Amino acid sequence: MVERFEMKGHRDLEAWQLGMRFVKAVYLATRTFPDEERYGLTSQLRRASVSVPSNLAEGYGRKSYRELHRFVGNSIGSVLEAETQVELARDLALLDTRMAGDLLRQTEHLVRVLNGLRNWTQKQIDAGAQLV
Repeated sequence: MVERFEMKGHRDLEAWQLGMRFVKAVYLATRTFPDEERYGLTSQLRRASVSVPSNLAEGYGRKSYRELHRFVGNSIGSVLEAETQVELARDLALLDTRMAGDLLRQTEHLVRVLNGLRNWTQKQIDAGAQLV
């Protein structure tokens, strides 16, 4: 028998909530970046962070576990992109060690939660479940 599981919406996903917190933290952290980075690292880091919850919302909106699974993978890629940019910002002394450490801990936690969501969606796909 195929399982039917009803989710209320993308906002109920822990990964989406963590992603939104990460975006806010990135925006606060990049406020101190120099003006010459406005179209460089500031923009790249902000866009990568925004992409995390945005991909989850888009994937959920497709109403398919297969699509959600694919977009969760995109979110993981965006988190890892942002993680790389945080490390670069730290190494260039655009972020202090404490702020960079906080952001890096958030990325590590996000990746763990997103991997759990990806594994769960794969199980739903394998079982033939429908996202309603």
